[in-house]
Amino acid sequence: MGVGASVGTSAKEDQAPGALRLELALSCVVDAEAIISTAEAAGRAILAIYTSDSASWGVELKSDASPLTKADLAANSIICSELMRLTPHIPVVSEETPLLPHDVRKSFQYFWLVDPLDGTKEFLKRNGEFTVNIALMGKDGPVLGVVHVPCTSKTYWAVKGQGAWLRNNGAKDVRLKVAQFKLDQPGLKIVGSNSHSSAETKEFVDMFKGPELKQVGSSIKLLMVAEGSAHMYPRLAPTCEWDTAAADIVVREAGGVVLQAGLCDNQGKALEDWREALAKEIPVKYNKPDILNPYFVVFGEASQPSGRVANSDRFLEMRGEKTPAHGDDDRMHDLAIDRVFEAHVNPG
Repeated sequence: MGVGASVGTSAKEDQAPGALRLELALSCVVDAEAIISTAEAAGRAILAIYTSDSASWGVELKSDASPLTKADLAANSIICSELMRLTPHIPVVSEETPLLPHDVRKSFQYFWLVDPLDGTKEFLKRNGEFTVNIALMGKDGPVLGVVHVPCTSKTYWAVKGQGAWLRNNGAKDVRLKVAQFKLDQPGLKIVGSNSHSSAETKEFVDMFKGPELKQVGSSIKLLMVAEGSAHMYPRLAPTCEWDTAAADIVVREAGGVVLQAGLCDNQGKALEDWREALAKEIPVKYNKPDILNPYFVVFGEASQPSGRVANSDRFLEMRGEKTPAHGDDDRMHDLAIDRVFEAHVNPG
C-alpha cells in the first residue's frame, strides 16, 4: 500500500493548524491469488465440519429464520481475518457480521463483500451445493470475485477487464465463456433454485419452447451460466448482495449479464412487474440502502436483450414475424417472450 498526503495552503498564516485540510490518497495491489487461497482455506474449514457428525454442527436460526452453523462462523472468521491482514484499509461487509449503516457504507470507495457459506440449506441437506463467495466491490459494482465450491474443489474467479477463469482442483486455469444461443430455440437449459421457487419463475420458464430446467443450490447457478452449462438463470425470489456479487463479476467477465427484474420484499413478494423491469436492461446494483437484491435474470451471451449482442432481427423473430411455417404454439411462445422485450422493439 502506498500513501500520499498533501496539505491545503489556502489558510491564512496566522490560522490555527487544525483548520488546515489534509488530503490522503491510498493505493494498493490486491493479489488475486491470495484471495483464492483465502476462499480455499475457508472451504477446507467448512468441509472439516461438513464431514463430521451433523449433531456437532451447532445449527441455529438467525433473526430472519435462515440457518447458521459452525461452518458459517468458521469460514467467516478465516476470511475476515485474512482480508483484514491483506488489506487493512479496505472494510469488510459479511453476511455473518453486523451490517454497517448505509450512511457509513455509501462512502466506501472499495469494500469486501463476503458470504462465507452461501447455501447453508444445501449444507444441511448434505447435497454439496454450497460455495464460498468473496467479492471486492468498487463504486460501480464488483471488480474482483472469487467463488470456491468446497465439495468439488473448483474455484471460479474474475477480475474486471481481465476475464473469468476456472481452476479445477489445482489444475491450470481455464478461461470461461458463456453459451451463445437464440431465445426462440427449443430445449434451452435454464437453471433455478433448489430452495426458492416461485410462481414468477414458472412464468418465465413457460415462455420458452421445451426448456430443460435444472434446480441447483447457492451461487453455483450463476457459475453454470458463466461456464456455458446453462443458458439462463431466473432468480424471481429474494437474495442479498453478498449472495451474488462474487459470481456476478464471473458472469460479466465470461460475457453474460445479470439484469434486474423488479423489486421484491424480504418475503419474496414482487413489488414491480418483473417483465417490465427486465425489459429496461438495468444491471444489478450494489451497496444500496437495502442489502436485498431485486429479482434478476442471468443471461448468456446471445440471449442478452440488447443490441450489444442480440441484433434487431432476433427481436423481430420473437415478435412472431417469422415464416408462415411457424405453428400456433410457436407464435404463442414468441408473443410471450415479446412481452418481456417489447420496449426494445417498439421504443417510446
